[in-house]
Amino acid sequence: MKDSCLACPIARVAKLLSDSWTLLIVRDLLSGQKKFNELADSLSGVSTRTLSVKLKRLVDMKVIEKLSGYDGYQITKKGAGLGKIMDSMAEYGAKSL
Repeated sequence: MKDSCLACPIARVAKLLSDSWTLLIVRDLLSGQKKFNELADSLSGVSTRTLSVKLKRLVDMKVIEKLSGYDGYQITKKGAGLGKIMDSMAEYGAKSL
C-alpha cells in the first residue's frame, strides 16, 4: 500500500486488519484475556508460527498487550475501539451473508 493511501483513515484500519487471522484474534480478545493456547484452539487451522507473528504485530501496534506472568494477551484501550467495527461486521455477516 502506497504511503499516500495511508493518509486515509479507512486505509490505515484496513492495513491493520488486513487478514482474517488478525480479525479473529481481535474478536476473541474483545471478550476478555486469553492464553496463547486458548487463542490457538479458538482459531482452528492457524499454525502456532502464524499466531505468534500476528500477536507480535498486534502488540507492536499497541492493539493488544502481552500479560506478564500469564501466558496470555488482552486488548488495550486502543484495541477496544475496534469493537464497533467488529460488531458492525458481525451484524452485516449475520444479515447479509
